[in-house]
Amino acid sequence: MKAVVMAGGEGTRLRPMTSSMPKPLLPVANRPIMEHVLRLLKRHGLSETVVTVQFLASLVKNYFGDGEELGMELTYANEEKPLGTAGSVKNAEEALKDDAFLVISGDALTDFDLTDLIRFHKQKGALVTVCLTRVPNPLEFGITIVDEEGKVERFLEKPTWGQVFSDTVNTGIYVMEPEVFNYVDPDVPVDWSGDVFPQLMKEGRPIYGYVAEGYWEDVGTHESYVKAQADVLEGKVQVEMDGFEISPGVWVAEGAEVSPDAVLRGPLYIGDYAKVEAGVEIREHTVVGSNVVVKSGAFLHKAVIHDNVYIGPHSNLRGCVIGKNTDIMRAARIEDGAVIGDECLVGEESIIQGNVRVYPFKTIEAGAFVNTSVIWESRGQAHLFGARGVTGILNVEITPELVVRLAGAYATTLKKGATVTTARDHSRGARALKRAVISALQASAINVRDLENVPLPVARQQTARGTAGGIVVRTSPGVPDSVDIVFLDERGADLSLQQQRKLDRVYARQEYRRAFPGEIGDLQFPGSVFDAYTGSLLRRVDTSGVADSGLKVVVDASNGSAGLVLPSLLGRLEVDALTINPGLDESRPTETAESRRAGLVRLGEIVASARAAFGVRFDPVGERISLVDERGRIIEDDRALLVLLDLVAAEKRSGKVALPVTTTRIAEQVAAYHGTQVEWTTTSPDDLTRVGRAENTIFGGDGRGGYIVPEFSSVFDGSAAFVQLIGLVARTQLTLSQIDARIPRAHVLKRDVPTPWAVKGLVMRRVVEAAGDRQVDTTDGVRVVEADGRWALVLPDPAEAVTHLWAEGPDDASAQALLDEWAAVVDGAGQ
Repeated sequence: MKAVVMAGGEGTRLRPMTSSMPKPLLPVANRPIMEHVLRLLKRHGLSETVVTVQFLASLVKNYFGDGEELGMELTYANEEKPLGTAGSVKNAEEALKDDAFLVISGDALTDFDLTDLIRFHKQKGALVTVCLTRVPNPLEFGITIVDEEGKVERFLEKPTWGQVFSDTVNTGIYVMEPEVFNYVDPDVPVDWSGDVFPQLMKEGRPIYGYVAEGYWEDVGTHESYVKAQADVLEGKVQVEMDGFEISPGVWVAEGAEVSPDAVLRGPLYIGDYAKVEAGVEIREHTVVGSNVVVKSGAFLHKAVIHDNVYIGPHSNLRGCVIGKNTDIMRAARIEDGAVIGDECLVGEESIIQGNVRVYPFKTIEAGAFVNTSVIWESRGQAHLFGARGVTGILNVEITPELVVRLAGAYATTLKKGATVTTARDHSRGARALKRAVISALQASAINVRDLENVPLPVARQQTARGTAGGIVVRTSPGVPDSVDIVFLDERGADLSLQQQRKLDRVYARQEYRRAFPGEIGDLQFPGSVFDAYTGSLLRRVDTSGVADSGLKVVVDASNGSAGLVLPSLLGRLEVDALTINPGLDESRPTETAESRRAGLVRLGEIVASARAAFGVRFDPVGERISLVDERGRIIEDDRALLVLLDLVAAEKRSGKVALPVTTTRIAEQVAAYHGTQVEWTTTSPDDLTRVGRAENTIFGGDGRGGYIVPEFSSVFDGSAAFVQLIGLVARTQLTLSQIDARIPRAHVLKRDVPTPWAVKGLVMRRVVEAAGDRQVDTTDGVRVVEADGRWALVLPDPAEAVTHLWAEGPDDASAQALLDEWAAVVDGAGQ
């Protein structure tokens, strides 16, 4: 059997290490990752191998040649352009068409039993066998579930935490029959997991999953790269080590000179012809490459040093990576997580802080204190996006400097000369940060339409009017000292997960585009924004019957930006409205749960005394609304969702409504009664927006005051929901309390269970296993449905070490029992 080693990736997440070196050539224990892979293939009799190359292909070919030195036969299939995981193998079809073959990545470190994998493939008569393993964090991999026979049942590429239903992931190692090439188009980008496997599963072709025992590490990040070094030194992975173990865990290669007065505390590795002087201390998990010189008094701990590096006297290196041909001068200090590229000079007594990236061919001056990466003078940050965009404490986590880099990264994802809409809430912090946003966009050749202070729905609508996207700065809901940077796409919706990942990658690489002087973007301040918004809203949302209804309503603007649009809206709506708290209050840009509740109580008192039809309270940015009925009673947000659903469905009588899976299933009863149906979505606003854009969607909501009115917009809009509600109430001639009374009561309970990040994937697998024969829905998290209709939902939090649980039953006691049962499963798996 032949093997295919995929060695064409750019390894962008590993920059600057991969700026001048292909990822498969990165050394692990002083030997390229791909060499470890090839030696594994040879140990299992797979000596005839095709290597697919694309990025810096000549370096791979020059290093390995025809494979004679390894006792193998290597040939190469060169891609002129990236063809994807399947397309690159298709490019080598001529050499593989006669027999089954094994596909393996050239940049993953493993010691799996490939012989047993091949045996399993032949025994099952599979067309494709996917090699699987179990990992603590499955987010960056394709998660897979197999049945008792090993046949693949479910497969999902790079899930969110809400989509995780297992910790069993695709390693990118496959055994395949040549027939699989019939499913891969030539000369176009095609992926196994995204394109080919779904088609094979759809046709019922035999795809099996082999759960391998042993070590596997996808060396895709700096953290995993350093971890792989430590795992090799600890003996956690079976690989061949050059050199001699002169004491337990201390490996020294041929020709190395190590002073007897040097302190060596293993496990560690010193490469061939390296020189370690007296007074040096090298501690555990350090790898010193070939021809490295370590001068007297230097201290190295968990450091990875590539070939031909000079480490000056009394320098201090901890948890860092140093590229080849770099000079570290006297008393320099490099902290944990820093990466220095190839052929750099780090001056004496300079300090490079943790997580800084210094790209190749840079010079750090003597005595410099470097706390930002040396590319565009900025530093990287992982996991930018949370539930509300990019969030953090003002001037602590979210600083003007950070905002400039964020906006620069966003601009880099757009074409030069594109136009972006900017907006803010009425807080001073948002005003200051938005100015930084505008400067960064203009400096990146982006034109800016600045709306200044407007409600968030207005910013979304204006963004959708011909601009490439938008950035809104607002105070985090309920957290006065925190801000959200909300990035919008060309439709005014939040960026999709795919777009967030793209922005995350650009920001992490810190390779921002800068405009030439003649390309600096323009800045415009469009006029009549509120008139355009209200005019469009009243044209699209049905308000028939309102003028003749005699309705009286009370509207609480919460001293927020919703108050800016209400005068224009209420004046044209022809309704008797009493507006309270209309003025902007810079000292209160958001509201706490307590102040919101107090505001609703006060609103209820005013509604009851004024004998109004109902009351509406906007959130400070005009995105969400809360309701009070004609008696002054607060309608809780989850209940208000059912009330609006009932009103909309009763009038439309067809179509579908978009609701997150956490919503009570009574919503299905309400929708079905009126001839409509529910389409369940994930809890992500992006997913609700996706369904809201569909042609036959009539309504959407999240149960937290956010409503989608599809005839006007596919995003949450408090004003649109308010206008729609007035029209519906006017035409039905029913009060909100009457509508509420005819809807069955829901019994949904929620609980949060602390869950360490390292076991989140394991928890979800245990949940699926515990479900047994019960119906399982993996729309978002894992929802287990009992035979009597009760259900429980287990959903990992994407940003915190917490798992969320919901349970619904015919009464609170039943829901509580179900919640307790699944909390015990989650708790037990997390121990």
